[in-house]
Parts: sequence; structure tokens; C-alpha cells
Amino acid sequence: MAVRTQAVERRVSAHVVQFYTHDSELVASAGSHLGAALRAGGVGVAIATRPHREAFEAYLARDGVELALARAEGRLVLLDANATLHACMRDGEIDGHAFHTVIGGLLREAQESGGAVHVYGEMVTLLWDAGEVPAAIELETLWNELAEELAFSLLCAYPAASATGEDHVQALHAVCALHSAVLGHPGEQELENDDQRSTSRLVASFQADAQAPGEARRLLIRTLRDSGCASSVVDTAALVLSELTTNAVRHARSSFTIDIAMHERSMRLAVRDARPPSADDDLIVLPTHGLSVIDALATRWGVECAPDGKVVWAELRI
Repeated sequence: MAVRTQAVERRVSAHVVQFYTHDSELVASAGSHLGAALRAGGVGVAIATRPHREAFEAYLARDGVELALARAEGRLVLLDANATLHACMRDGEIDGHAFHTVIGGLLREAQESGGAVHVYGEMVTLLWDAGEVPAAIELETLWNELAEELAFSLLCAYPAASATGEDHVQALHAVCALHSAVLGHPGEQELENDDQRSTSRLVASFQADAQAPGEARRLLIRTLRDSGCASSVVDTAALVLSELTTNAVRHARSSFTIDIAMHERSMRLAVRDARPPSADDDLIVLPTHGLSVIDALATRWGVECAPDGKVVWAELRI
């Protein structure tokens, strides 16, 4: 089952969803997400089941985080997903007021630290696995509403096995559209041959500001490292993506979407912007031009017209 992921434009906060096959993938992603905030003097919040909370603590401890101190200072907050979900419901249904009171109050207090606030949540997963798919989508929407008011970075996660079946296709479209980036592949355990089995995809959208290329590069690096890619592959891909996204901001003066597809032996990095290709586009390879880097590193690259702009892409050999 193939589901096309649609990324929504990033506003104040990032809202990322990961589809994972093994718990080890989830622990690496969530642990890295929480640890990044803690190391920067911010707050990490995990709303998870007990086994996952314990696994995150073990990951953070191995990563050098002083757990007791972080908890005492209120910078590491670990909450039970079932109990927190129950607190956000009334009469068996998700209640928006209760959500904003419980979760909103928690994140407002976290922001008093003055640092970054990173949240991992799996209340939506509990709803989805219980067959309450509309409620899961409603909860994802409430997170986005809260992100309009407060700045935080949220990671949600669904087991890939939960996303299988044709009856879930429309719901998956809705879930992916509510996130600023999609990691992993829904239903990937159903894929049959080696090339398909090794394929993963990352889609994310960014605003047209000077920080956006760096944010896109760091997201790619974190994703590839968590996937176990060799350092040489990570470095090359990051350099190529940096050039592609910088061109989108500097020359197209446009918000942009990255679409990275990783196969067994190759990787395709594509950046879509809102400026159609034209004769005066800065897409000529010159010795001092950023595209000369892409030309040197990529096996091939090119430009395609899109209904709302263009796509500049490059393929790398792994």
C-alpha cells in the first residue's frame, strides 16, 4: 500500500510523525528528540506508555543526561499516555477544552525555562490502535491548534503495522497532512522485494527564511543517522540538500518542500519551490556556483516543471 505524504507548511512549531517498524527505531528518534532539548537547557516532555518511558530514560542516560537532576529541575517530564489521554477526554470523547487545559498548561509551564521545548506523544497511537481513528485525527488537530499559540517541537509515532490495510488509506492521508514532516513509510512491512523493503521517505515543508536551509539540513542528518547511514553518505546528502534549499530561498525567494527518497543503492533529493523555471534562472553550473557542488557529487541532477513552480532534484549513489 503506497500512501503519498503531504507536508503542511511549518509555522511556529514543528509537528513530525514517524512510522516505525521496530521499537529501537522509535527509541532512537524520540530519545534524540528529547535529548536535544535537554542538552540545550530546554525541556523534554514524553507522554508515553511505561515501557517506552523506561526505554527513553535508558537512552538518555547512555547519552549522558543526568536524569535525576533533569527531573528535579522540571526539565524532563515523563507522563503516562493512558492517564494523560483520559484527562483530555469527557464522556469517552476527546475534549478540546480539557486538552488545552492539561497539555496547554503543561507546555506553558515548560516554556518558562526559556529554552526549547521538545515533546514526544503517543496518545494518538493509543486511539488509533483502539480503532478510534477519527479521535486520533482530532487529537492531531488539537496539537496543531496549540502550536499556533505556543512554540514547541512535537514528535508523534505510529507502528507501521497499525497503518496497513486499504481501509486506512484516507485516514493516513489526513494524518500525514496534519504534520510538517513524515518519517518512515506507512505499512512498510507489507513491501515484498529488497528494493522496496529498503525504501524510506522524508517529506517536509519550510518557510522562505534564512534559517530554513539549516533546519532542513539538520532534519535530514538526524533522519539518516537514525537510519544507520554511513557518515560519508550523510555528509554528501547534507551538502547537496543545503545547496538545493539555499537556492530556493536565495534565488526563488520561496517557501520550499524537501522530498528525500532513499533506496537500497541510491538516494533522490528533491526541492520544490514556487518559482517556475525560466531562461534567467540561476541554474547554470559555474565554478563558483553552488550548483557546481551538486554537479560534482550527484550521479545526475535536473529541473522539472511543477503545477505550482519547479522541482530541482539530484540523485546520489549509496
